[in-house]
Amino acid sequence: MIPKETILASAQKTILSESNAIAKLVDFINDDFVKTVEIIFNTPGRLVITGIGKSAIIAQKIVATLNSTGTPSLFLHASEAIHGDLGMVQPGDVVICISKSGNSPEIKVLVPLLKRFGNKLIAITGNTTSFLGKEADYVLNTYVESEACPNNLAPTNSTTAQLVMGDALAVCLMEMRHFTAEDFAKYHPGGALGKKLLLRVGDMLDTTHKPLVTPDSSIQNVIMEISEKRLGVTAVVEHDKIIGIITDGDIRRMLNKIETISGLTAKDIMTVNPKMIKPTDLVSDALNLLEDFSITQLVVADQGKYIGVIHLHDILKEGIV
Repeated sequence: MIPKETILASAQKTILSESNAIAKLVDFINDDFVKTVEIIFNTPGRLVITGIGKSAIIAQKIVATLNSTGTPSLFLHASEAIHGDLGMVQPGDVVICISKSGNSPEIKVLVPLLKRFGNKLIAITGNTTSFLGKEADYVLNTYVESEACPNNLAPTNSTTAQLVMGDALAVCLMEMRHFTAEDFAKYHPGGALGKKLLLRVGDMLDTTHKPLVTPDSSIQNVIMEISEKRLGVTAVVEHDKIIGIITDGDIRRMLNKIETISGLTAKDIMTVNPKMIKPTDLVSDALNLLEDFSITQLVVADQGKYIGVIHLHDILKEGIV
């Protein structure tokens, strides 16, 4: 068994090694980086990112980050490119090629083909004097002194450096595009952030089972309506307009105060001027109202016309928080 202390020391050493390698990238940010950002920002085409081995995996992650932050990108595997997938590259596209050594056989075959097409070629490499480094129009240097691997073989520091360089590109492009949280949500409509910024109350409202009683409805009917619709509340509606609400809490408080409900109607126990929200409002705004007033339901209305009820549990099911 390996001692606990040895495991902890190894993990700490790896993290420190990678963090030190990343910190040194700051010294490699130069005019080539600036030109790269400008070219990608101004290109009429897409950004194609290619690589081989572990660099290919890093390329896929960078593509995912760029696509989600407003820069149309696609991944091209270097080995597949020279077997037909090179047709993915179109005139006007900018190509980034990622390779630690810059001398991989696939890269040496691919680069001249890309140059022949006339596409701008950017290298992300740890060897600026390599074949890739010399052939590229611009070079982003991701040199690392060594890998965190104890044998200095497995890509660790080098792939982390590549990833961070890609993140630096993505962030610069986001800032140039004035990319906002709302823009981010458009590309992540299924995520929590997307729902928080895009989902409207009307989008999740069940209007076919909205609880409703009239002012003259008996308390028995009120209780039945609340129980049947299972939202813990019913709206009191007159001439299509909401004049009040009754919650299951109102029912319990009423039963504690009186001995008989005979003769009582909805208007006798309803709460007037209930908290309401419009169907066009964001669900996140509804959640804020629920939290501010420590309630679990909101009446949804459009210019006073009753639309339905939104419940806290429905919002939580959507993963808004």
